[in-house]
Amino acid sequence: MKIGFIGVGGMARAIIGGLLQAQTFAPTEIVVHSHRQESYQPYAQEHGLVAALSNQKVVQSSDLVVLAVTPNVAPAVLKEIKADLAGTDKVLISIVAGLSLGDIADLVGESVPTLRTLPNVNVEVGAGMTAVAASAALTGDDLAAALRVFNTIGDTTELAEDQFGVFSALAGSSPAYIDFFIDSLSRAGVKHGLTKDQATQIAAQATLGSAKMVLSSNKIPFELIDQVSSPGGSTVAGLLAMEEAGLMTAVVKGIDATIKRDAGGPA
Repeated sequence: MKIGFIGVGGMARAIIGGLLQAQTFAPTEIVVHSHRQESYQPYAQEHGLVAALSNQKVVQSSDLVVLAVTPNVAPAVLKEIKADLAGTDKVLISIVAGLSLGDIADLVGESVPTLRTLPNVNVEVGAGMTAVAASAALTGDDLAAALRVFNTIGDTTELAEDQFGVFSALAGSSPAYIDFFIDSLSRAGVKHGLTKDQATQIAAQATLGSAKMVLSSNKIPFELIDQVSSPGGSTVAGLLAMEEAGLMTAVVKGIDATIKRDAGGPA
C-alpha cells in the first residue's frame, strides 16, 4: 500500500516523520508533491521518498491520498484531482483545517471515501492526538487502513465535525501551552540554582510521566493529585499558591480564547 501527500508543509512532514519512525510505510511507499519544486524534491531525496511530478501523479500512484495544502488552495487542488479519484477505491484523507466533509463532497463527489482529520504536531514522535470524522462512503477495510495511518503515530478519537474546534484548542494548540508550562517549571528551577538544561529535562520528564499516569490510570486527575498531596505538605502549599494566582482560570481562559479565534471571532 502506498500513501501520497499533496503538500509537504510542517504538518505533512511531521506525519511523514512519524510514519517513517514507526515503519508504517517504507520510504518508497510514500509519494509527495507540492507546488514548489525546490521544497518537495530535496525533501523527498533526503528521506528516500518518491517525488511525483504533479498532484494527479500523487493520486494515480497512491492508495491513500493525504490532502495537506492550505485552506485557500484546497478547493482548486480538489477540483484538479477529482477525475483521478472518481470511480476508484482510493481513500482521500484531509488534514486541511476548516474544510468539512460536506465541502469536500461538493468538490469531488460523495462517492469518494474520505477521512477528515485534525492531527497535532506530536505525531512526529509517535505521540500524536488526532481527531477523525469519516464520510458515509468510508467503511470497512478502507476505514481501517486510513485510521491505521494515525493510530501508528499516536491515538485517534472520533468526533462530530462541530467539535473539531474544541479539539483544536485541546490538542492542536495545547502543545504550545504545555511547552510554556514546562518552560515555566524550568525557569523556576533556574531561579533556585539548576541549569536551564537540567531544569528543562526534569520538568519535561515529570510532565511526560504525569501524562502517562493519567492515561494508564482509571482515576481522574484530581485523584492523582491527592496521591502526592500530603496533609500540610509542600505540594499542597504549591497547589494553593498556583490556584491563588489563577492557574486553572488562566488555562480555561486560554482555551476559550483559542476556540473563539478559531471560530473567526476576536481573541
